[in-house]
Amino acid sequence: MKLVIRGLVGLAGVLALLLALQFWLNPALPAGRLGISPIGALGLATIRADMAGFFGAAGAFALFAAIRAEGKWLTAPLLMIAIALTGRVITVAVQGWSPELGLPMIVEAVLLALFAAGRRLMGSR
Repeated sequence: MKLVIRGLVGLAGVLALLLALQFWLNPALPAGRLGISPIGALGLATIRADMAGFFGAAGAFALFAAIRAEGKWLTAPLLMIAIALTGRVITVAVQGWSPELGLPMIVEAVLLALFAAGRRLMGSR
């Protein structure tokens, strides 16, 4: 089970890093898929900085945790995903449910469970 979790954590890390790369190379496309529209140079720079930073950091820590087989490195992405999911829950509480919120919330909940399991099962050295 530990090996499966480790592999899934590594896969999540690689996918997050690839998404960060997409935000750097063509920020409008992945941002548009997330409902974000850049306005001018500042908007593009913000997407490149903030979105790539979020996915890049989470992905790097997850991949490092998988490579080292040390769950302690999942603390940062676990916290990042938990805060992101909390933001979506607040949106639902304040503005009500919208169908397009479902998939990102499911992805974040799965990642949260995966990173929590990885942190617990992989332990630390």
